[in-house]
Amino acid sequence: MNAATTSKSSWFEASRVENRERPRLAFDIDVDVCVIGGGLAGLTTAREVARRGWSVAVLEARHLAWSASGRNAGFVLPGFGAEIDQVIARVGLDNAKQLWALSEAGVEYVRETIRDTGMPGVDPGDGYLHVSKTDKSDELLEYMELLGGEFGVEIENWPVERVRASLKSERYFNAIHLPRAFHIHPLNYALGLAAAAEQAGARIFEETPALEIDPAGVRKRIVTPSGRVRAGHIVLAGNVHLGKLMPRISATLMPVTTYTIATAPLGDGLADALTYRGAISDTDWADNHYRIIDGDRLLWTGRMTTWKSNPHRIARFLQMDIRHVYPGLGEVEVANAWAGTLGLSVHRMPQIGELRPGVWLASAFGGHGINTTAMAGGLIARAIIDGDQTWRLFLPFELVWAGGIFGRAATQALYWTTRRVESVEQLLARRRDAARRREARATGAKETRRKRRAGEVSP
Repeated sequence: MNAATTSKSSWFEASRVENRERPRLAFDIDVDVCVIGGGLAGLTTAREVARRGWSVAVLEARHLAWSASGRNAGFVLPGFGAEIDQVIARVGLDNAKQLWALSEAGVEYVRETIRDTGMPGVDPGDGYLHVSKTDKSDELLEYMELLGGEFGVEIENWPVERVRASLKSERYFNAIHLPRAFHIHPLNYALGLAAAAEQAGARIFEETPALEIDPAGVRKRIVTPSGRVRAGHIVLAGNVHLGKLMPRISATLMPVTTYTIATAPLGDGLADALTYRGAISDTDWADNHYRIIDGDRLLWTGRMTTWKSNPHRIARFLQMDIRHVYPGLGEVEVANAWAGTLGLSVHRMPQIGELRPGVWLASAFGGHGINTTAMAGGLIARAIIDGDQTWRLFLPFELVWAGGIFGRAATQALYWTTRRVESVEQLLARRRDAARRREARATGAKETRRKRRAGEVSP
């Protein structure tokens, strides 16, 4: 990779729609609800509060969607970071079904919001394919039967032949397909959400960090560098970036940084490598999630660290990952390389609920952030204004200390170990597959010779 020709900005920033800067808060204001954090969760909450006629202000320490909200791969699909069998084990099948339905409602909220507001530059694309890199299809089929049977999810099984017809890689086997999932330009979606929130009456302030919170009393107080906010309710939607403001809450999240590249145009060679135009994942971890952008480029997300690393250094490894999956593409050129930091809870479920009277938390959306932030914004708005108690479905997923520096080290070690173990399993699967194909060719050749000797076919 030639670092000199690689943009420091994300492809999303380079292709974002026109966006105006919002002012800093420079005076005192009084509102019904103050949302801290201008990412997807905070903007959705603000929009839904404003649509119900309550006054709301959003305080963003930097600029809208500057972190994971505007830098992720843009996949919109139901579910959570936690596997559904883990959710069932914790809350039971009936509650798990209700939670899954909420996640599906989050997907539909995003779809309907894009359609109803006519958001520019969001460019939804249909479908999501989760591909296996081993030949153990039973586990994938069991997962599909659970979702399709118990949860009523529209889901398809793709056998290996169909997968390899669309994704021409011998590293891939079976897959499950979600035809109602889709992908979007997440930054343009966030900017569209901000515009929709403002149209509904929300006020948004950028470069306005919340320095101090006094949550006591009916009217809570939030101190910023140049102004104060009084509000009946506070919604903490700052994720891992709450930092010094709410250190005990921030300590319940594992900060995980993932890395993304956008390739230079690949021309006709890309169509020779893959024809599927939806979103693609071939792992439950960081490696790999990707899709086609601009017709002949790849947007490829992979690798993870529990600290921030230089995305241009990690880009070399992502180039290598592309070459391993699609060797026919050769050495791809990187046009953009960037990173985004998300927050994971120990149980990998969102943190949604009331911390104390009038103080709400919307956090820990890593893994399935677009649908769950939409879901959380609606849940909290309904809880504040209508007294809706649906958010209590998340009470079993309590706040748990993420382990600090030792937790980060353990998570990083687990990721590296899992990669090595999976690499061995995938190598063995490819060898078994190659052996089966050799045996099939040999059997076919033997049968052809037999038919020739019997005069059933021409020599």
